Amino acid sequence: MAVCNEADVINLTGLLTSGGLSNETSDQFTQFICSRFDDISSNLSSHGLAVDNTFLLFSTYLVFSMQIGFAMLCAGSVRAKNAMNIMLTNVLDAAAGGISFYLFGFGFAFGRSGSNNGFIGNNIFALHRIPNSSNGFDFSFFLFQWAFAIAAAGITSGSIAERTQFVAYLTYSSFLTGFVYPVVAHWTWSVDGWLGAAATDNRLFGTGAIDFAGSGVVHMMGGIAGLWGAYIEGPRLGKYNKKGKPVTDMRGHNAALVVLGSFLLWFGWFGFNPGSYVKISTSFDGSKFQGNWTGVGRTAVTTTLAGCSAAITTLFIRRWITGHWNVTDVCNGLLGGFAAITSGCAVVEPWAALICGFVASWVLTGFNYLAAKVKYDDPLEAAQLHGGCGAWGLLFTGLFARQKYVFEAYGPGRGHGAFMGGGGKLLAAQVIEVLVILGWVTATMVPCFWLLKKFDLLRISPDDEMAGMDLTKHGGKAYYIEDETTTPQFRAPGGGVGQFLHLPAQHAVVGVQPREAARDEFVNVQL
Repeated sequence: MAVCNEADVINLTGLLTSGGLSNETSDQFTQFICSRFDDISSNLSSHGLAVDNTFLLFSTYLVFSMQIGFAMLCAGSVRAKNAMNIMLTNVLDAAAGGISFYLFGFGFAFGRSGSNNGFIGNNIFALHRIPNSSNGFDFSFFLFQWAFAIAAAGITSGSIAERTQFVAYLTYSSFLTGFVYPVVAHWTWSVDGWLGAAATDNRLFGTGAIDFAGSGVVHMMGGIAGLWGAYIEGPRLGKYNKKGKPVTDMRGHNAALVVLGSFLLWFGWFGFNPGSYVKISTSFDGSKFQGNWTGVGRTAVTTTLAGCSAAITTLFIRRWITGHWNVTDVCNGLLGGFAAITSGCAVVEPWAALICGFVASWVLTGFNYLAAKVKYDDPLEAAQLHGGCGAWGLLFTGLFARQKYVFEAYGPGRGHGAFMGGGGKLLAAQVIEVLVILGWVTATMVPCFWLLKKFDLLRISPDDEMAGMDLTKHGGKAYYIEDETTTPQFRAPGGGVGQFLHLPAQHAVVGVQPREAARDEFVNVQL
């Protein structure tokens, strides 16, 4: 990058010549000074890239920590007999999703070549030619986007929990992260996409839709996929009777895990939303004090306030409806607020984030009421929370996005909120995003789940479902409590003292103490 332009060279040479140096000496000295400035500029640019990549990697680690939160939240929200199963699916969402996103997904989402198009990427599969200076892609950017892709798959797994075959998890997770999600990401976040404000030209309605960190791309998409999966499978056995009335309380077995998972997700969201700036060292035009670092901080604030507002609102809504202060409902409300603000987190004022969270709690409550009416069974309320609140977040952005913040995040030529003097173009683009995500996920995931069901690969057997998949599919329970593994002593035939020691699989191993043996010397007998 040249630091000294032609005018600078002429001025500096003239100054040296007027000081008594010859023209030749002045030219040589000018070239020397300019070369040193070029070296300094190059070093500063390299340091800026290092800072930005460090920021992106740190954000990636925060986003990936959300997988721990998903695992804990899912484990606490299902019954104890399926805890191991749901935690294993969370692990495999990350593992299977990692391979499919590496091979196909990243290329479909962000790949560029000589024949770019607005629908799907067509290059850099399996990280071919990465790092790529022309596109600005380094390995850190791939890792960041992978963490987003597996978050979408994790959302879907919650909707179909406690009744789904293992092969179905592997199939849908690979398909979702390798194809379905990347196409939506390309539409919205690629510079070639037809839908999003990130596009360099030919933006929808001249503005493009704003989905800064993925209320639609990640949350709504994962929620709608889960909606169709749970609908095609049907409710869990015992949830409703033949008349459609609920007969069994199937609430999660561990509220402590739900709270722990919610806090871990909250922590991870500080990488999810602020990290979507990708670069932190860029200053805003005309300011030496403010830059992307300011936007990162504001985004963390709006994320926090939306979640807090939704949690408090949900607390009183559920108190009004049920008469109880329910911690698991509050956690779901909190996450609903986060899912909603994710679209507009970088482009709205903090006071608007409070409105976002307040409305998100009512959206979640309304969709939960509707789900109960139509006998829809989602153990984690994932479709209602991520799908419903994600859709609200897109519409909220179309109403409250501030022009100044949109310019700082995206540049000139984009729209801003209808309530902020921006007219209706941005809101119209947001509505289009809601509709096309709903249509795309329906068109791809319904056949996927239908085919799995057609070939008996979707739902487990009734016997396995009643017994719990931990015992029938995963070799044992998630918890071995002393009261369950050591029962009171009994008298064995012949005068000995017996005691049940443990219950592996379907066999009881009994320790029998002969009359003459010491109390701690047991003979194992297989029954």
